[in-house]
Amino acid sequence: MPRLSKLSRSIAGKVAIVTGAASGMGRATAYLFADEGARVAVCDRDADGVRQTAADIVAAGGTAKAWVLDVSDKAAIEKTVAEIVRELGPIDILINNAGVSTPSTIDGPDYEAMWHRSLSINLTAQVHLIRACLPHLVREGQGRIVNIASTEGLGATAQASAYTAAKHGVVGLTRGLAVELGSKGVTVNCICPGPIRTGMTANIPEEHKTKFARRRVPLRRYGDPEEVAHMTLSLVLPAASFLNGVAVPVDGGLTVQNT
Repeated sequence: MPRLSKLSRSIAGKVAIVTGAASGMGRATAYLFADEGARVAVCDRDADGVRQTAADIVAAGGTAKAWVLDVSDKAAIEKTVAEIVRELGPIDILINNAGVSTPSTIDGPDYEAMWHRSLSINLTAQVHLIRACLPHLVREGQGRIVNIASTEGLGATAQASAYTAAKHGVVGLTRGLAVELGSKGVTVNCICPGPIRTGMTANIPEEHKTKFARRRVPLRRYGDPEEVAHMTLSLVLPAASFLNGVAVPVDGGLTVQNT
């Protein structure tokens, strides 16, 4: 039967940049976007990891190419974006996923270094990528930006103030640009993952993960990177054209549980 709805739920043929794509949520997002027919530029400073992500996508019949990119390097971002456009086409979707988390106390000797590193990679890099991609994102009035923040952008944890400040900044950046770019047809949204099984959580002992999830997460478990990737996909669909400026927790209910 003919479709009754008008809005598309397909990203086939779209060009998407995914940063931090060598592992975890970034890799899962790159895989999912490729499964859905996007041409994916996978970017990460981990050369072996990002090349493996691209190779896996190509082996499965998808379209992807790897770029080794340190997102703290503004010049490298501009060069990489130009190369992506030449090789894959104008950018339709930007997923700002790259990030780092290094615990540090405010009175620690390395705090200022950790502060600058956290802000540079977790927040400022997102600004540089958006600015580099913006001419392409606005060209048809349908661009999509998803910034990956954290539940730390909605609350706080001790000994993580640099990371928490950066992630609050990501939420604020998302809201500000949603207002600024909405008139151009570009939507800017944000995902706030909770406890997810990624490289950042890999060193946490399994029994500690279990204890934390049972105490803090209504679903009583850690999430999987692909579960975050599916929400990311939902935010970039052509049909998500009236969703703008939101910060979506993907946390199993952590942020809504009072105890």
